[in-house]
Amino acid sequence: MFGIPGKQAVTITPKAAAQISKLMASGGHAGLRIGVKKGGCAGMEYTMEYVDDPDTNDEVVEQDGARVLIAPMAQMFLFGTEIDYEISLLESGFKFNNPNVSEACGCGESISFKDVPNL
Repeated sequence: MFGIPGKQAVTITPKAAAQISKLMASGGHAGLRIGVKKGGCAGMEYTMEYVDDPDTNDEVVEQDGARVLIAPMAQMFLFGTEIDYEISLLESGFKFNNPNVSEACGCGESISFKDVPNL
């Protein structure tokens, strides 16, 4: 929808691909859909959900056995994002390195985007 021919909408690091593949296999899901929604102190939050039946309008990115589907309304916000998976002593989870983000809240759970009108 908002893609550039020959360029994937998002990239997935090997650690993230391994974790997504593991999650898909354990639940028998077709992929992992990512999106954004209003919420949090900075205005927007990332969403993630298992997908069994992909929507025909989803942008599909497949890499190293992982399948990520990008919800249509999120494609313009996520283009150019790198999805990583980090493990530390206190927590583990997916991290979005998104060049479109202008600021994030202190806890890192919500974000706002550059030059985006009120949705």
